This record gives sequence, C-alpha cells and structure tokens, in this order.
Amino acid sequence: MSTPPTLEKIVSLAKRRGFVYPTSDIYGGLANSYDYGPMGAELLKNIRDAWWKHFITTKPDMVGLQSQILQHPETWVASGHVEAFHDPLVEDKVTHKRYRADHIIENWLTKKAAGLNLEMLVVEDLDLEEMAAFIKKHNILSPDGNELSEPKQFSLLFETEIGSVAGEKSTVYMRGETAQGIFTNFKNVLDSTRVQLPFGIGNIGTSFRNEVTTGQFIFRTLEFEQAEIEYFFDPEKDDWQQLMDNWKKDMWEFATQKLGVKESGLKWRQHTDKERSHYSLDTWDLDYEFPFGYKELWGIAYRTDYDLKQHQEYTGKNLEYTDPKTQKKFLPHVIEPAGGIARFFLMTLCDAYWEDKENNRTVLKLKPSLAPYKAAVFPLAKNKPELVKIAQNIFSTLSKKYHVAWDERSSIGKRYLYQDEIGTPYCITIDYETLEDNTVTIRDRDTTEQTRLPLDQLAEYLKSRVD
Repeated sequence: MSTPPTLEKIVSLAKRRGFVYPTSDIYGGLANSYDYGPMGAELLKNIRDAWWKHFITTKPDMVGLQSQILQHPETWVASGHVEAFHDPLVEDKVTHKRYRADHIIENWLTKKAAGLNLEMLVVEDLDLEEMAAFIKKHNILSPDGNELSEPKQFSLLFETEIGSVAGEKSTVYMRGETAQGIFTNFKNVLDSTRVQLPFGIGNIGTSFRNEVTTGQFIFRTLEFEQAEIEYFFDPEKDDWQQLMDNWKKDMWEFATQKLGVKESGLKWRQHTDKERSHYSLDTWDLDYEFPFGYKELWGIAYRTDYDLKQHQEYTGKNLEYTDPKTQKKFLPHVIEPAGGIARFFLMTLCDAYWEDKENNRTVLKLKPSLAPYKAAVFPLAKNKPELVKIAQNIFSTLSKKYHVAWDERSSIGKRYLYQDEIGTPYCITIDYETLEDNTVTIRDRDTTEQTRLPLDQLAEYLKSRVD
C-alpha cells in the first residue's frame, strides 16, 4: 500500500507541472489565492463537466442555472449572511497575523488532547466566549509563539460599490454562496419551464469569502467555485430523510465512481446542534482525508423553507408553489448538496498521487476521463519526416474527439515520465516499425506495459478506455 503524499509534495507537483500557481506570483503572491495553469484548467473543466453531467443533464428532475456574482444587497440581509456569516478571529499581538480561533484550538488539540482527556471535545460546538475561555485557560499561543487577542466575529462577506458618480455609489456584496441565486430565481424557473415538484436546480459559479486561514493550499481560498443544488419538495408528500439519504448515496457515487477516489479516504460526519447553520434542521459533511486530516469535501443540509420564506418576506413577492392536482399553495422545502470544485480538484490530486518506487517515477493515476490529456502522441525521432507525418495524422484524427498532447522533445523515456506526472493514461509512439506494418506502440500509464496496435484500431482502443 502506497504512503499518502504530504501537502508539500502535492504543492510541488502542482506548480512544477502546471496545475496550480500562486496568484500574482511575480509580485510575491496574495494570501489564500491561486491560479490554475494549463493542466489545472483542464482538470477543473473535466471535474465541472462530470458534475454537471452526473447531477444535471442525466436526471429528468434537474435543471441548471447560472446566476450573477453581484446581486441585490437585500438578498444577503434576507438570507441571514449579513448578520450571521462570520468566523471567530484571533490576532497575534506581536506580528498582528490573524487566525481562525477554532483552527488555532484544533491545531493545539492535535498535540495536547490525549494527555488532557480532551479527545471528545467538538470545537465547532464552542461559542465565542467558550473559545476565549479555552484559549486563556490553556494559554494557547499563536503559531509564532505569541499571545493571542480575544476572539471576535469577523464577517466573511466582501463588500464593493456600484455606481459611476462619487458619493452616490451603492454598497453591494460579492456573493458568499451560489445558493441564493437559485432561491431568488425559483419563481422564474417555475414560470419558464415545465418542472414540477420534486425537482432541483443546480448552479456552478464563483463565490467569495474573506477567509483568514492560510496554509492549506487551495482547500480554503478567498475566491472559489461552488457546485450547489437546491432540491425542492413538498414536505407533506416526500420524506426529507429519505431524500437526504438518496442524495448522500449519489454524492458518494460521484466521488468514488466519477472522480475515481478510494472509499477508504471518505467518511460521513453529522453536524452537532450547536455547529449546524441557522437555516438547517440537519446537516452532514462528506469528509475526505487530506494530507492535513479529515476535512469537509461536501456538505448536505435540510434547509426547510427558510430561504424562500425569507425572500418572500423581504420582497413581498409570492414565491409559493401551486400543486397542479390539488391547487394547494405552499413554500417548498429544500435539500441542499453543496460542494467546492477546488476541493474536488485537491482531493483528486491527492488520491491519484503515486510514487512508483520500482520504476523511480511519480504518477498521477487520474481516472482517464478526468485526465487533462487522454493520450500523448510521440514521433520516435523529430528529424524523420516520414515518422512525423504519420504522427501528425494520428494527432489530427484523435484531437477531433480528445484532448491529445504532442511531444517530440528529448528521449522517449523522459517524455513518458513527464506524461506520467500530469496523468496522461496512454502514450502512442510512432516508430520505424510503423512504417513497415502500420502499427504503433501504446504504453499504459499505470502498468508501463507496451502493446503494438494497428492504426485502424487506435480510436476504438481509446474509446473503450477513456469515454
């Protein structure tokens, strides 16, 4: 069994092979901010597409939506974000660095809990005063060894202004979640489509949170992409617990089958009453064992009719659903599965990372459908026009359906190793034997086995393994 990679190894590979770069790197970077390079952009797109296909286009009771980042500011008052969307913040009194108070306590507990019989302490259950008392009682210091300030609430919402005239600008918020765009468009979707309860609306889009946590790579960032679903239903007809169980099974299936992640690294965790958000009657997290421990990959919550009720109250607009058979009017309840694309991305990288000691190589054993390149085409020698021409024809044919890499630099061995590190499942080499019998060599990424295959069977070979 291979040893799980450290976060340092993942970060190194991600930058070295063009998956993730620090934002504004030439200026020294920006805290909690990252850009996705050529390989990262492809992997992100493939994960997005897989999510959309699995949860939207293949389900008859689902539709998609794309809402705005900037919405009417009252949206966030109604949703409760302006009042309740906070994190507990502490500050190093010497360096003035800021940290999440709950994370400071969690890190301290990983080292001290066993000796003090605190293994059962749930940090998420502590309120602000209890965190302050705990930090003071145990004399918990900052990562730099300095005294910490009293915890205080820190708003996660980013504010900006719109308007072209100075002094007449209006304050708006960068959205903290994509869900509210779904709720505010609920009536529009009802009126413009033929959906009937139960049905869901899915949205992939960018959200913003003024996070103070650093050190976990792309796990927690200022700007991030959410994949959220609001599944609306009649609570008098549908059992919310059964619906939640169904969605939990579907989320597990997506992670293990569509993203190819090992089940051993996943587990469910139910939120405690204190931890649960103000709008939820029940919440579960699907946690993954990242290099820094089990952390939330995905959440699912029973939000009842809280959001629709709030928006109806604040706008005065009727958001009720009318049952087409009974004519009963009511506000539907909601089950919400909400995940972050970057967390899917990081999980996929961590799970696929493999150090093949026997062959002295690093491999990303990505599911072929997710790999940035599905195949790589190599002419054995770039100075042999007859080989290059055949290779170009193969590249042209395959690239009409797949994203295919072209590489004619350095030795075949070095080309193989590069493709292994970016997760390319198959490498196709055009050599002198190709000129004699129209066959090519196909090398498998995971096993390194090489097979001779006729040119006219190449497309079908890839189709059966990649699609």
